[in-house]
Amino acid sequence: MSESTRPLPSLIPLSHGGWQVNSFMSSVEYTLRGLGLVPPDKIIPVIVVPGIMGTNLRARQKPRLGRIQDERNQMVDPGQPVWRPPNGDDEGLKAAKIWGKYTPRERQLLFDAATLEVDPNGPIVIPKSEDGYVLTEREARERGWGELHADSYGGLLYGLQTRLNQTFGFDEQGKKRFVQQHWKDVMACDPQRWGLRHFAPLTEDQLVKHAQYYFPVYATGYLWLQDCKASAELLEKRILEIIRSWQGGKRQCSKVILVTHSMGGLVARACARRIPDKIAGIIHGVMPALGAPVAYRRLASGMEPFSLNSTPLKKYADSKLATILGNSADKTTPVLAVSPGALELLPNHLYPHPWLHVRVIRLAAGSQGANQAGKHGANGYQTKPYDALSFPNANLQNPYDLYRDMNVWFRLVNPDLADPADKYSKDDMGAAPAIKEAINTAEKFHRELGDYYHPNTYSFHGDDKQHLSYGQVRWVALQQAGSATALTPANLTAARYIGHSATGQRRVLVEGKTELRFAPDNQDARGDGTVPHQSGAGPAGKVKQVFATEGYDHQGSYNNEHMLMLTLRLITKIVQEIA
Repeated sequence: MSESTRPLPSLIPLSHGGWQVNSFMSSVEYTLRGLGLVPPDKIIPVIVVPGIMGTNLRARQKPRLGRIQDERNQMVDPGQPVWRPPNGDDEGLKAAKIWGKYTPRERQLLFDAATLEVDPNGPIVIPKSEDGYVLTEREARERGWGELHADSYGGLLYGLQTRLNQTFGFDEQGKKRFVQQHWKDVMACDPQRWGLRHFAPLTEDQLVKHAQYYFPVYATGYLWLQDCKASAELLEKRILEIIRSWQGGKRQCSKVILVTHSMGGLVARACARRIPDKIAGIIHGVMPALGAPVAYRRLASGMEPFSLNSTPLKKYADSKLATILGNSADKTTPVLAVSPGALELLPNHLYPHPWLHVRVIRLAAGSQGANQAGKHGANGYQTKPYDALSFPNANLQNPYDLYRDMNVWFRLVNPDLADPADKYSKDDMGAAPAIKEAINTAEKFHRELGDYYHPNTYSFHGDDKQHLSYGQVRWVALQQAGSATALTPANLTAARYIGHSATGQRRVLVEGKTELRFAPDNQDARGDGTVPHQSGAGPAGKVKQVFATEGYDHQGSYNNEHMLMLTLRLITKIVQEIA
Protein backbone atom coordinates (compact mmCIF):
# COMPACT_ATOMS: atom_id res chain seq x y z
CA MET A 1 0.00 0.00 0.00
CA SER A 2 1.82 3.12 -1.22
CA GLU A 3 -0.71 5.73 -0.07
CA SER A 4 -0.62 7.19 3.42
CA THR A 5 -3.17 5.82 5.85
CA ARG A 6 -5.25 7.10 8.71
CA PRO A 7 -6.45 4.81 11.52
CA LEU A 8 -10.14 4.03 11.77
CA PRO A 9 -12.11 3.36 14.97
CA SER A 10 -11.95 -0.13 16.45
CA LEU A 11 -13.83 -2.76 14.50
CA ILE A 12 -17.20 -3.97 15.72
CA PRO A 13 -17.73 -7.75 15.98
CA LEU A 14 -20.61 -9.22 13.97
CA SER A 15 -22.63 -12.28 14.95
CA HIS A 16 -21.58 -14.32 11.89
CA GLY A 17 -17.89 -14.00 12.76
CA GLY A 18 -16.99 -10.95 10.69
CA TRP A 19 -16.04 -7.42 11.68
CA GLN A 20 -17.51 -4.05 10.79
CA VAL A 21 -15.71 -0.72 10.56
CA ASN A 22 -17.20 2.70 9.93
CA SER A 23 -15.50 5.25 7.68
CA PHE A 24 -16.44 8.20 5.44
CA MET A 25 -16.75 8.57 1.68
CA SER A 26 -14.24 10.98 0.11
CA SER A 27 -13.33 12.35 -3.31
CA VAL A 28 -10.87 10.53 -5.57
CA GLU A 29 -8.39 13.35 -5.01
CA TYR A 30 -8.25 12.47 -1.32
CA THR A 31 -5.61 9.73 -1.31
CA LEU A 32 -5.37 9.18 2.44
CA ARG A 33 -6.75 5.70 3.02
CA GLY A 34 -8.58 4.45 6.07
CA LEU A 35 -6.83 1.62 7.92
CA GLY A 36 -8.90 -0.74 10.04
CA LEU A 37 -7.01 -3.42 11.95
CA VAL A 38 -8.86 -6.73 12.22
CA PRO A 39 -8.50 -8.15 15.76
CA PRO A 40 -7.67 -11.83 16.33
CA ASP A 41 -10.57 -14.24 16.74
CA LYS A 42 -9.12 -15.56 20.00
CA ILE A 43 -10.69 -13.44 22.74
CA ILE A 44 -9.69 -12.89 26.37
CA PRO A 45 -12.04 -10.35 27.96
CA VAL A 46 -10.45 -8.24 30.70
CA ILE A 47 -12.90 -7.23 33.43
CA VAL A 48 -12.22 -4.42 35.92
CA VAL A 49 -13.87 -4.92 39.33
CA PRO A 50 -13.90 -1.69 41.43
CA GLY A 51 -13.56 -1.06 45.15
CA ILE A 52 -16.18 0.02 47.66
CA MET A 53 -17.99 3.21 46.63
CA GLY A 54 -16.37 2.93 43.18
CA THR A 55 -19.66 1.83 41.59
CA ASN A 56 -22.30 4.41 40.70
CA LEU A 57 -25.68 3.69 42.31
CA ARG A 58 -29.23 4.81 41.55
CA ALA A 59 -32.69 4.25 42.96
CA ARG A 60 -34.28 1.15 41.49
CA GLN A 61 -35.93 1.92 38.18
CA LYS A 62 -38.73 -0.57 38.82
CA PRO A 63 -39.15 -0.80 42.59
CA ARG A 64 -41.48 -3.43 43.95
CA LEU A 65 -43.82 -2.77 46.83
CA GLY A 66 -44.30 -5.85 48.96
CA ARG A 67 -45.62 -6.60 52.39
CA ILE A 68 -42.13 -7.25 53.75
CA GLN A 69 -39.85 -5.06 51.67
CA ASP A 70 -40.57 -1.70 50.05
CA GLU A 71 -38.03 -1.08 47.26
CA ARG A 72 -38.93 2.59 46.77
CA ASN A 73 -36.19 4.99 47.77
CA GLN A 74 -37.64 7.70 49.99
CA MET A 75 -35.18 10.40 48.93
CA VAL A 76 -35.05 10.26 45.12
CA ASP A 77 -37.35 9.14 42.30
CA PRO A 78 -36.94 5.78 40.55
CA GLY A 79 -33.92 5.69 38.25
CA GLN A 80 -32.34 8.83 39.71
CA PRO A 81 -28.68 8.81 40.81
CA VAL A 82 -27.96 8.29 44.50
CA TRP A 83 -24.19 7.88 44.46
CA ARG A 84 -21.90 9.25 41.76
CA PRO A 85 -18.54 10.18 43.26
CA PRO A 86 -17.33 13.58 42.05
CA ASN A 87 -14.85 13.83 39.18
CA GLY A 88 -12.29 16.59 39.47
CA ASP A 89 -11.68 19.28 42.07
CA ASP A 90 -14.59 21.50 41.07
CA GLU A 91 -17.10 18.67 41.34
CA GLY A 92 -15.51 17.64 44.63
CA LEU A 93 -16.02 21.07 46.18
CA LYS A 94 -19.63 21.19 45.00
CA ALA A 95 -20.29 17.66 46.27
CA ALA A 96 -18.81 18.49 49.68
CA LYS A 97 -21.23 21.41 50.04
CA ILE A 98 -24.18 19.22 49.10
CA TRP A 99 -23.25 16.17 51.20
CA GLY A 100 -22.27 18.35 54.14
CA LYS A 101 -25.95 19.35 54.44
CA TYR A 102 -27.31 15.79 54.46
CA THR A 103 -28.48 14.76 57.91
CA PRO A 104 -27.87 11.26 59.32
CA ARG A 105 -31.54 10.50 58.65
CA GLU A 106 -31.24 11.51 55.00
CA ARG A 107 -28.08 9.46 54.56
CA GLN A 108 -29.83 6.39 55.95
CA LEU A 109 -32.76 6.84 53.57
CA LEU A 110 -30.52 7.49 50.58
CA PHE A 111 -28.33 4.43 51.15
CA ASP A 112 -31.12 1.96 51.83
CA ALA A 113 -29.60 -1.02 50.02
CA ALA A 114 -32.94 -2.66 49.21
CA THR A 115 -33.93 0.40 47.16
CA LEU A 116 -30.73 0.69 45.10
CA GLU A 117 -29.11 -0.83 42.02
CA VAL A 118 -26.04 -0.27 39.87
CA ASP A 119 -26.23 2.91 37.79
CA PRO A 120 -24.75 2.35 34.29
CA ASN A 121 -25.13 5.98 33.20
CA GLY A 122 -22.17 7.61 34.89
CA PRO A 123 -19.56 9.65 32.97
CA ILE A 124 -17.19 7.78 30.66
CA VAL A 125 -13.59 8.74 29.93
CA ILE A 126 -12.58 8.35 26.28
CA PRO A 127 -9.79 10.85 25.57
CA LYS A 128 -9.24 12.12 22.07
CA SER A 129 -6.60 10.00 20.36
CA GLU A 130 -4.66 10.30 17.14
CA ASP A 131 -4.39 6.54 16.72
CA GLY A 132 -8.14 6.02 16.52
CA TYR A 133 -8.13 2.56 18.08
CA VAL A 134 -10.69 3.33 20.76
CA LEU A 135 -14.26 2.45 21.52
CA THR A 136 -17.16 4.74 20.88
CA GLU A 137 -19.03 5.91 23.96
CA ARG A 138 -21.88 3.59 23.06
CA GLU A 139 -19.57 0.57 22.94
CA ALA A 140 -17.89 1.57 26.20
CA ARG A 141 -21.25 1.95 27.93
CA GLU A 142 -22.35 -1.45 26.65
CA ARG A 143 -19.22 -2.85 28.29
CA GLY A 144 -20.16 -1.32 31.64
CA TRP A 145 -17.68 1.56 31.78
CA GLY A 146 -20.41 3.95 32.93
CA GLU A 147 -20.98 1.85 36.06
CA LEU A 148 -17.62 2.90 37.55
CA HIS A 149 -16.28 6.15 38.98
CA ALA A 150 -14.61 7.85 36.03
CA ASP A 151 -11.77 9.56 37.93
CA SER A 152 -10.69 6.34 39.62
CA TYR A 153 -11.10 3.88 36.76
CA GLY A 154 -11.56 5.76 33.47
CA GLY A 155 -7.83 5.95 32.79
CA LEU A 156 -7.39 2.28 33.64
CA LEU A 157 -10.21 1.15 31.34
CA TYR A 158 -9.03 3.31 28.46
CA GLY A 159 -5.38 2.44 29.03
CA LEU A 160 -6.04 -1.30 29.03
CA GLN A 161 -8.30 -1.16 25.97
CA THR A 162 -5.80 0.79 23.87
CA ARG A 163 -2.50 -0.65 25.06
CA LEU A 164 -3.43 -4.32 25.29
CA ASN A 165 -4.68 -4.29 21.71
CA GLN A 166 -1.83 -2.32 20.15
CA THR A 167 1.22 -4.51 20.45
CA PHE A 168 3.10 -4.05 17.18
CA GLY A 169 3.19 -1.50 14.40
CA PHE A 170 4.52 -1.87 10.87
CA ASP A 171 7.21 0.30 9.33
CA GLU A 172 6.17 0.79 5.69
CA GLN A 173 9.59 2.01 4.61
CA GLY A 174 11.65 -0.61 6.41
CA LYS A 175 9.03 -3.30 5.80
CA LYS A 176 9.29 -4.64 9.32
CA ARG A 177 7.30 -4.63 12.49
CA PHE A 178 8.16 -2.69 15.60
CA VAL A 179 7.07 -2.83 19.24
CA GLN A 180 4.65 -0.05 20.17
CA GLN A 181 6.12 2.59 22.48
CA HIS A 182 3.87 1.79 25.45
CA TRP A 183 5.15 -1.79 25.43
CA LYS A 184 8.72 -0.55 25.09
CA ASP A 185 8.06 1.48 28.24
CA VAL A 186 6.88 -1.65 30.05
CA MET A 187 9.95 -3.55 28.87
CA ALA A 188 12.24 -0.74 30.08
CA CYS A 189 10.52 -0.04 33.42
CA ASP A 190 12.86 -0.24 36.41
CA PRO A 191 11.71 -3.21 38.56
CA GLN A 192 12.29 -1.07 41.65
CA ARG A 193 9.17 0.85 40.61
CA TRP A 194 7.36 -2.42 41.30
CA GLY A 195 9.11 -3.06 44.60
CA LEU A 196 11.64 -5.54 43.15
CA ARG A 197 15.36 -5.55 42.55
CA HIS A 198 14.91 -7.86 39.59
CA PHE A 199 11.96 -8.95 37.49
CA ALA A 200 12.15 -11.30 34.52
CA PRO A 201 12.18 -9.04 31.44
CA LEU A 202 9.33 -8.93 28.98
CA THR A 203 10.49 -10.33 25.65
CA GLU A 204 9.33 -9.73 22.11
CA ASP A 205 8.50 -13.43 21.78
CA GLN A 206 6.10 -13.08 24.71
CA LEU A 207 4.50 -10.09 23.01
CA VAL A 208 4.08 -12.18 19.86
CA LYS A 209 1.95 -14.66 21.82
CA HIS A 210 0.13 -11.79 23.51
CA ALA A 211 -0.74 -10.30 20.11
CA GLN A 212 -2.51 -13.51 19.11
CA TYR A 213 -5.43 -12.46 21.33
CA TYR A 214 -7.93 -9.63 21.39
CA PHE A 215 -8.59 -8.12 24.83
CA PRO A 216 -11.97 -6.34 25.03
CA VAL A 217 -12.10 -4.42 28.31
CA TYR A 218 -15.22 -4.48 30.48
CA ALA A 219 -16.25 -3.06 33.85
CA THR A 220 -18.56 -4.74 36.33
CA GLY A 221 -19.96 -2.65 39.16
CA TYR A 222 -21.92 -4.00 42.11
CA LEU A 223 -24.04 -2.84 45.02
CA TRP A 224 -21.21 -2.44 47.52
CA LEU A 225 -23.52 -2.16 50.52
CA GLN A 226 -24.59 -5.79 50.16
CA ASP A 227 -22.70 -8.98 51.00
CA CYS A 228 -19.63 -9.57 48.81
CA LYS A 229 -21.00 -13.06 48.17
CA ALA A 230 -24.00 -11.56 46.37
CA SER A 231 -21.67 -9.28 44.41
CA ALA A 232 -19.55 -12.32 43.50
CA GLU A 233 -22.62 -14.06 42.13
CA LEU A 234 -23.39 -10.98 40.03
CA LEU A 235 -19.81 -10.98 38.72
CA GLU A 236 -20.09 -14.68 37.88
CA LYS A 237 -23.25 -14.04 35.88
CA ARG A 238 -21.55 -11.21 34.01
CA ILE A 239 -18.48 -13.33 33.20
CA LEU A 240 -20.60 -16.12 31.76
CA GLU A 241 -22.65 -13.65 29.71
CA ILE A 242 -19.52 -12.05 28.25
CA ILE A 243 -18.00 -15.41 27.32
CA ARG A 244 -21.26 -16.57 25.71
CA SER A 245 -21.57 -13.34 23.73
CA TRP A 246 -18.18 -13.86 22.08
CA GLN A 247 -18.79 -17.54 21.53
CA GLY A 248 -22.11 -16.64 19.91
CA GLY A 249 -20.17 -14.46 17.47
CA LYS A 250 -18.11 -17.49 16.42
CA ARG A 251 -15.02 -16.44 18.37
CA GLN A 252 -12.79 -18.54 20.58
CA CYS A 253 -13.44 -17.40 24.13
CA SER A 254 -13.40 -19.54 27.27
CA LYS A 255 -11.72 -17.51 30.02
CA VAL A 256 -11.46 -13.95 31.30
CA ILE A 257 -8.83 -11.98 33.20
CA LEU A 258 -9.94 -9.99 36.25
CA VAL A 259 -8.27 -6.73 37.33
CA THR A 260 -9.50 -5.71 40.77
CA HIS A 261 -9.25 -2.70 43.02
CA SER A 262 -9.54 -2.83 46.81
CA MET A 263 -12.83 -4.48 47.91
CA GLY A 264 -13.28 -5.73 44.35
CA GLY A 265 -10.54 -8.22 45.16
CA LEU A 266 -12.73 -9.86 47.81
CA VAL A 267 -15.59 -10.04 45.34
CA ALA A 268 -13.36 -11.55 42.65
CA ARG A 269 -11.85 -14.12 45.01
CA ALA A 270 -15.32 -15.30 46.05
CA CYS A 271 -16.31 -15.48 42.40
CA ALA A 272 -13.17 -17.41 41.47
CA ARG A 273 -14.02 -20.06 44.07
CA ARG A 274 -17.22 -20.69 42.15
CA ILE A 275 -15.88 -20.70 38.56
CA PRO A 276 -12.07 -21.05 38.63
CA ASP A 277 -12.02 -22.68 35.18
CA LYS A 278 -13.58 -19.56 33.61
CA ILE A 279 -10.80 -17.30 34.87
CA ALA A 280 -7.36 -17.24 33.26
CA GLY A 281 -5.87 -15.11 36.03
CA ILE A 282 -6.45 -12.29 38.48
CA ILE A 283 -4.52 -9.12 39.29
CA HIS A 284 -5.39 -7.63 42.67
CA GLY A 285 -4.57 -4.00 43.34
CA VAL A 286 -4.47 -2.61 46.93
CA MET A 287 -6.79 -5.33 48.23
CA PRO A 288 -7.53 -5.37 51.98
CA ALA A 289 -6.83 -9.10 51.95
CA LEU A 290 -7.15 -9.40 55.73
CA GLY A 291 -9.37 -6.36 56.23
CA ALA A 292 -8.35 -2.86 57.29
CA PRO A 293 -8.55 -1.25 60.75
CA VAL A 294 -9.57 2.02 59.08
CA ALA A 295 -12.99 0.41 58.51
CA TYR A 296 -13.42 0.23 62.30
CA ARG A 297 -12.21 3.79 62.66
CA ARG A 298 -14.65 5.16 60.07
CA LEU A 299 -17.68 3.39 61.48
CA ALA A 300 -16.81 4.14 65.09
CA SER A 301 -15.69 7.77 64.65
CA GLY A 302 -16.37 8.88 61.10
CA MET A 303 -14.06 9.38 58.15
CA GLU A 304 -10.62 10.59 59.22
CA PRO A 305 -10.02 14.15 57.94
CA PHE A 306 -6.52 13.51 56.60
CA SER A 307 -3.17 11.83 57.18
CA LEU A 308 -0.58 13.79 59.10
CA ASN A 309 2.15 13.39 56.49
CA SER A 310 0.00 14.56 53.57
CA THR A 311 0.71 17.76 51.70
CA PRO A 312 -1.46 20.79 52.59
CA LEU A 313 -3.36 20.45 49.31
CA LYS A 314 -3.96 16.73 49.90
CA LYS A 315 -5.13 17.43 53.46
CA TYR A 316 -7.63 19.94 52.12
CA ALA A 317 -8.93 17.50 49.49
CA ASP A 318 -9.18 14.71 52.08
CA SER A 319 -11.13 16.96 54.46
CA LYS A 320 -13.68 17.56 51.69
CA LEU A 321 -13.85 13.82 51.00
CA ALA A 322 -14.49 13.22 54.70
CA THR A 323 -17.39 15.67 54.52
CA ILE A 324 -18.88 13.70 51.63
CA LEU A 325 -18.42 10.25 53.17
CA GLY A 326 -19.34 11.32 56.71
CA ASN A 327 -16.89 12.87 59.15
CA SER A 328 -18.67 11.72 62.32
CA ALA A 329 -20.11 8.50 63.69
CA ASP A 330 -23.67 9.79 63.58
CA LYS A 331 -23.30 10.09 59.77
CA THR A 332 -21.47 6.84 59.04
CA THR A 333 -23.27 4.53 61.48
CA PRO A 334 -26.76 4.62 59.86
CA VAL A 335 -25.25 3.53 56.51
CA LEU A 336 -22.40 1.20 57.41
CA ALA A 337 -23.65 -0.60 60.52
CA VAL A 338 -26.27 -2.64 58.63
CA SER A 339 -24.28 -3.07 55.39
CA PRO A 340 -22.50 -6.44 55.16
CA GLY A 341 -20.30 -5.25 52.29
CA ALA A 342 -18.88 -2.41 54.36
CA LEU A 343 -18.45 -4.66 57.40
CA GLU A 344 -16.53 -7.18 55.28
CA LEU A 345 -13.72 -4.61 55.10
CA LEU A 346 -13.14 -4.87 58.86
CA PRO A 347 -10.07 -6.78 60.11
CA ASN A 348 -11.01 -10.42 59.77
CA HIS A 349 -9.98 -13.43 61.83
CA LEU A 350 -6.68 -13.66 59.91
CA TYR A 351 -5.56 -10.08 60.55
CA PRO A 352 -2.52 -9.85 62.88
CA HIS A 353 -3.76 -9.14 66.39
CA PRO A 354 -4.12 -7.42 68.69
CA TRP A 355 -4.90 -4.38 66.59
CA LEU A 356 -7.36 -2.42 68.81
CA HIS A 357 -5.83 -0.73 71.84
CA VAL A 358 -6.73 1.64 74.67
CA ARG A 359 -4.04 4.02 75.93
CA VAL A 360 -4.16 6.64 78.68
CA ILE A 361 -1.55 9.38 78.75
CA ARG A 362 -0.96 10.29 82.39
CA LEU A 363 0.06 13.91 82.71
CA ALA A 364 2.74 14.60 85.25
CA ALA A 365 2.43 17.43 87.75
CA GLY A 366 2.60 20.83 86.09
CA SER A 367 1.40 19.58 82.70
CA GLN A 368 -1.61 21.07 80.95
CA GLY A 369 -3.93 20.03 78.20
CA ALA A 370 -5.98 17.30 79.84
CA ASN A 371 -8.73 15.80 77.69
CA GLN A 372 -6.86 16.65 74.49
CA ALA A 373 -6.28 13.09 73.39
CA GLY A 374 -3.54 12.12 71.04
CA LYS A 375 -0.83 14.63 72.11
CA HIS A 376 1.62 11.93 73.28
CA GLY A 377 3.78 14.55 74.87
CA ALA A 378 4.51 16.11 71.48
CA ASN A 379 4.00 19.61 72.88
CA GLY A 380 6.43 19.14 75.73
CA TYR A 381 4.06 17.58 78.27
CA GLN A 382 5.63 15.30 80.83
CA THR A 383 3.62 12.15 80.18
CA LYS A 384 3.46 8.53 81.21
CA PRO A 385 1.61 6.36 78.66
CA TYR A 386 -0.42 3.50 80.07
CA ASP A 387 -1.46 0.85 77.57
CA ALA A 388 -4.40 -0.69 79.34
CA LEU A 389 -6.34 -2.85 76.85
CA SER A 390 -5.73 -4.69 73.59
CA PHE A 391 -8.12 -6.72 71.40
CA PRO A 392 -8.47 -9.42 70.16
CA ASN A 393 -6.78 -11.06 73.14
CA ALA A 394 -6.73 -14.32 75.04
CA ASN A 395 -10.16 -13.61 76.55
CA LEU A 396 -11.71 -12.28 73.36
CA GLN A 397 -10.12 -14.05 70.42
CA ASN A 398 -12.92 -13.74 67.89
CA PRO A 399 -12.96 -10.21 66.39
CA TYR A 400 -16.59 -10.65 65.33
CA ASP A 401 -17.60 -11.01 68.99
CA LEU A 402 -15.99 -7.62 69.52
CA TYR A 403 -17.98 -6.20 66.61
CA ARG A 404 -21.23 -7.67 67.94
CA ASP A 405 -20.74 -6.21 71.42
CA MET A 406 -22.71 -2.96 71.47
CA ASN A 407 -22.40 -2.37 75.21
CA VAL A 408 -18.73 -1.59 75.85
CA TRP A 409 -17.67 2.01 75.30
CA PHE A 410 -15.05 1.05 72.67
CA ARG A 411 -17.69 -0.75 70.62
CA LEU A 412 -17.70 -0.68 66.85
CA VAL A 413 -21.36 0.31 66.62
CA ASN A 414 -23.36 2.61 68.83
CA PRO A 415 -26.93 1.34 68.21
CA ASP A 416 -28.36 4.67 69.34
CA LEU A 417 -26.91 6.24 66.17
CA ALA A 418 -27.97 3.50 63.78
CA ASP A 419 -31.58 4.39 63.02
CA PRO A 420 -32.29 8.13 62.80
CA ALA A 421 -34.97 7.42 60.15
CA ASP A 422 -36.83 5.05 62.53
CA LYS A 423 -36.71 2.21 60.03
CA TYR A 424 -36.50 -0.32 62.86
CA SER A 425 -38.70 1.50 65.37
CA LYS A 426 -41.37 -1.23 65.30
CA ASP A 427 -38.83 -3.76 66.57
CA ASP A 428 -38.50 -3.84 70.36
CA MET A 429 -34.75 -4.27 69.96
CA GLY A 430 -34.44 -1.41 67.48
CA ALA A 431 -31.64 -1.71 64.93
CA ALA A 432 -29.55 -4.13 67.02
CA PRO A 433 -30.85 -7.35 65.35
CA ALA A 434 -30.18 -5.93 61.86
CA ILE A 435 -26.68 -4.88 62.92
CA LYS A 436 -25.88 -8.31 64.33
CA GLU A 437 -27.29 -10.01 61.24
CA ALA A 438 -25.02 -7.89 59.02
CA ILE A 439 -21.99 -8.72 61.20
CA ASN A 440 -22.89 -12.42 61.13
CA THR A 441 -23.07 -12.24 57.33
CA ALA A 442 -19.64 -10.61 57.22
CA GLU A 443 -18.16 -13.28 59.48
CA LYS A 444 -19.63 -16.06 57.36
CA PHE A 445 -18.20 -14.48 54.20
CA HIS A 446 -14.73 -14.13 55.74
CA ARG A 447 -14.61 -17.66 57.09
CA GLU A 448 -15.90 -19.27 53.90
CA LEU A 449 -13.43 -17.31 51.76
CA GLY A 450 -10.56 -17.97 54.17
CA ASP A 451 -7.23 -17.62 52.40
CA TYR A 452 -8.47 -18.82 49.00
CA TYR A 453 -6.91 -17.30 45.90
CA HIS A 454 -7.24 -18.30 42.27
CA PRO A 455 -4.16 -20.36 41.36
CA ASN A 456 -3.01 -17.78 38.78
CA THR A 457 -3.06 -14.65 40.91
CA TYR A 458 -0.77 -11.63 41.29
CA SER A 459 -1.23 -8.74 43.71
CA PHE A 460 0.29 -5.37 44.47
CA HIS A 461 -0.19 -3.09 47.46
CA GLY A 462 1.06 0.15 48.95
CA ASP A 463 4.01 -0.11 51.33
CA ASP A 464 4.75 3.58 51.56
CA LYS A 465 5.71 5.61 54.63
CA GLN A 466 4.48 8.70 52.81
CA HIS A 467 0.95 7.24 52.76
CA LEU A 468 0.39 6.09 56.33
CA SER A 469 -2.57 3.83 57.08
CA TYR A 470 -4.13 2.40 60.21
CA GLY A 471 -2.26 -0.81 60.96
CA GLN A 472 -3.84 -0.56 64.41
CA VAL A 473 -6.47 1.63 66.02
CA ARG A 474 -5.64 3.13 69.39
CA TRP A 475 -8.11 4.99 71.57
CA VAL A 476 -6.16 7.62 73.48
CA ALA A 477 -7.14 9.85 76.43
CA LEU A 478 -5.25 12.20 78.72
CA GLN A 479 -5.56 11.86 82.51
CA GLN A 480 -4.95 14.87 84.71
CA ALA A 481 -2.13 14.69 87.20
CA GLY A 482 -3.31 13.93 90.71
CA SER A 483 -6.43 12.04 89.65
CA ALA A 484 -7.75 9.97 92.50
CA THR A 485 -8.83 7.11 90.24
CA ALA A 486 -6.25 4.42 89.63
CA LEU A 487 -6.87 3.08 86.15
CA THR A 488 -6.82 -0.67 85.57
CA PRO A 489 -7.81 -2.94 82.69
CA ALA A 490 -10.88 -3.97 84.70
CA ASN A 491 -12.28 -0.52 85.45
CA LEU A 492 -11.45 0.78 81.93
CA THR A 493 -13.27 -2.17 80.39
CA ALA A 494 -16.26 -1.56 82.66
CA ALA A 495 -16.24 2.22 82.14
CA ARG A 496 -19.55 3.70 81.05
CA TYR A 497 -20.07 5.58 77.79
CA ILE A 498 -21.79 8.88 78.55
CA GLY A 499 -21.70 10.63 75.19
CA HIS A 500 -19.38 12.15 72.64
CA SER A 501 -17.95 15.59 72.16
CA ALA A 502 -18.47 17.91 69.20
CA THR A 503 -15.10 16.77 67.83
CA GLY A 504 -16.01 13.08 68.04
CA GLN A 505 -14.27 12.10 71.27
CA ARG A 506 -15.98 9.39 73.31
CA ARG A 507 -16.77 10.57 76.83
CA VAL A 508 -16.26 7.75 79.30
CA LEU A 509 -16.96 7.64 83.03
CA VAL A 510 -14.64 5.42 85.10
CA GLU A 511 -15.96 4.10 88.43
CA GLY A 512 -18.75 6.65 88.25
CA LYS A 513 -16.49 9.61 89.04
CA THR A 514 -13.62 10.16 86.60
CA GLU A 515 -14.37 11.31 83.08
CA LEU A 516 -11.96 10.56 80.26
CA ARG A 517 -12.30 11.58 76.63
CA PHE A 518 -10.97 9.05 74.13
CA ALA A 519 -10.18 9.85 70.51
CA PRO A 520 -8.61 7.60 67.85
CA ASP A 521 -4.91 8.13 67.40
CA ASN A 522 -3.33 8.96 64.03
CA GLN A 523 -2.33 6.52 61.28
CA ASP A 524 0.67 4.42 62.22
CA ALA A 525 1.61 2.00 59.43
CA ARG A 526 3.08 2.06 55.95
CA GLY A 527 0.46 1.60 53.28
CA ASP A 528 -1.54 3.60 50.74
CA GLY A 529 -3.48 5.80 53.16
CA THR A 530 -6.24 3.20 53.55
CA VAL A 531 -4.94 -0.38 53.44
CA PRO A 532 -1.90 -1.04 55.69
CA HIS A 533 0.99 -3.08 54.38
CA GLN A 534 0.11 -5.90 56.82
CA SER A 535 -3.15 -6.54 55.00
CA GLY A 536 -1.90 -5.78 51.50
CA ALA A 537 0.81 -8.39 51.95
CA GLY A 538 -1.75 -10.98 53.08
CA PRO A 539 -1.65 -12.97 49.82
CA ALA A 540 2.11 -13.63 50.19
CA GLY A 541 2.85 -17.34 49.88
CA LYS A 542 -0.58 -18.05 48.43
CA VAL A 543 -0.29 -16.36 45.01
CA LYS A 544 2.23 -16.26 42.17
CA GLN A 545 3.81 -12.98 43.27
CA VAL A 546 3.20 -10.01 45.58
CA PHE A 547 4.51 -6.53 44.79
CA ALA A 548 5.10 -4.03 47.64
CA THR A 549 5.02 -0.65 45.91
CA GLU A 550 5.08 3.09 46.59
CA GLY A 551 4.07 6.41 45.14
CA TYR A 552 0.27 6.52 45.17
CA ASP A 553 -2.75 6.74 47.43
CA HIS A 554 -5.38 4.06 47.69
CA GLN A 555 -8.07 5.41 45.41
CA GLY A 556 -5.60 6.61 42.78
CA SER A 557 -3.52 3.45 42.60
CA TYR A 558 -4.41 2.62 38.99
CA ASN A 559 -3.89 6.24 37.96
CA ASN A 560 -0.22 5.70 38.73
CA GLU A 561 1.56 5.05 35.44
CA HIS A 562 3.90 2.45 36.95
CA MET A 563 1.00 0.46 38.39
CA LEU A 564 -0.72 0.54 35.01
CA MET A 565 2.49 -0.73 33.40
CA LEU A 566 2.73 -3.46 36.05
CA THR A 567 -0.84 -4.48 35.26
CA LEU A 568 0.00 -4.73 31.56
CA ARG A 569 3.11 -6.75 32.37
CA LEU A 570 1.16 -9.16 34.56
CA ILE A 571 -1.52 -9.66 31.93
CA THR A 572 1.19 -10.77 29.49
CA LYS A 573 2.46 -13.24 32.13
CA ILE A 574 -1.04 -14.67 32.51
CA VAL A 575 -1.38 -14.97 28.74
CA GLN A 576 1.86 -16.97 28.47
CA GLU A 577 0.30 -19.72 30.59
CA ILE A 578 -2.71 -20.15 28.31
CA ALA A 579 -2.34 -23.26 26.14
